[in-house]
Amino acid sequence: MKLRTLVFWLHLMAGIVAGTVIGVMAVTGVILAFERHIVALAERQARTAEPPAPGAPRLGPDALLAKAREAAPEGTPSALILSASPTAAVIITLGREQTVLVDPYTAAVRQGATTLRRFFHGVTDWHRWLGTHGKSREIGRAVTGACNAAFVVMVVSGFYLWWPRRRGRLALTAVIVPSLKLRGKPRDWNWHNAVGFWSASALLLITLTGVVMSYQWANDLLYTLTGSEPPPMPQRPFAATAVEGGVGRGGPDRRIGGRLPAPASLDALLAAATQQAPHWRRISMRLPQPGSSQAIVMIEEARSWHPSPRSILTLDVATAAVVRWEPYVGYKLGRTIRSWVRPVHTGEAGGLLGQIVAALASAGGAVLVYTGLALAWRRFRQFVRRHRQAGRRKHDETRRHDAAPEDPSRVSRKALS
Repeated sequence: MKLRTLVFWLHLMAGIVAGTVIGVMAVTGVILAFERHIVALAERQARTAEPPAPGAPRLGPDALLAKAREAAPEGTPSALILSASPTAAVIITLGREQTVLVDPYTAAVRQGATTLRRFFHGVTDWHRWLGTHGKSREIGRAVTGACNAAFVVMVVSGFYLWWPRRRGRLALTAVIVPSLKLRGKPRDWNWHNAVGFWSASALLLITLTGVVMSYQWANDLLYTLTGSEPPPMPQRPFAATAVEGGVGRGGPDRRIGGRLPAPASLDALLAAATQQAPHWRRISMRLPQPGSSQAIVMIEEARSWHPSPRSILTLDVATAAVVRWEPYVGYKLGRTIRSWVRPVHTGEAGGLLGQIVAALASAGGAVLVYTGLALAWRRFRQFVRRHRQAGRRKHDETRRHDAAPEDPSRVSRKALS
């Protein structure tokens, strides 16, 4: 079997098996490309706060969180986002479904674009887990990860198959210029090649970064290839391991009389964060959950090429003392490259232009799935048609043979025998 034939069948079978899931991820990727811009535009008024006077002091996160709890008592606060801009409201998320915006001067609560956010959360669920929930998400994650890896194989093999075997302007034009005049199989073949050519490089980056985010071995390989030590596997929450007497994510068990020490206030945690990074531009604080002994604060300080250069500060929940400080400028090569994986996957690494390219590439992926499956279906129909025609010809030959008169010489030889 020739190499090109082998690569073709690998490409075809990967597309048939993973095509539908790849199509779902491609379409949802287009929708999610501008999620942040759309949500920010819908909430532009709610995200604006007017200071009562120049230099007016802002309320602390404890008071703001209390107002958010009053406005949405059914939600569980999970994160708090503050901006250094004096005209920016504080964003408080309550789980994945609800977000409130609080005026930092008056503590007035404004609802975010709840319906719009819920829509994007639903699209994200389909993009990552095929719409599954609970324990089934592990299965959905495994399926999307495997199909994303299959897409990598399809992009690489597709470029090999795309390469024209005949040189010349006409041969090259036939595989890089989409035609709107063609119909049927020629149209699908033309679009599959042309769209694949223009979107292959972007799709390769999107799928490779998707592999890194989907598989721990790929994540560790990135660190290894850059000469960095892979980070340890995420451990179970502290509350799940403290009973066993182990060391969980929150550190050693420090219970006193069967109880954890009283946590410090959010005001104290924020004060520790601003003291650690006095030139902060944006602070995202994961609110400590019951049983946690550490709080994670992500701080954006100076502008850089990275769309969100986050330094990570780990604080002791009980004392607000600094447990670990990991400034972005101090990242090793492996971690620096890893911090770019998600922005490259979403296109945010290139700003608005990068997001447009990522959206167009995702749309191109959807076109590739459609045209590829259409070509595969036509090939299958042709195979069935040829098989039926061959069977029909064989049946007709048998009937003609049975109906033909027997040779007299053969009859006489049979009689003599």
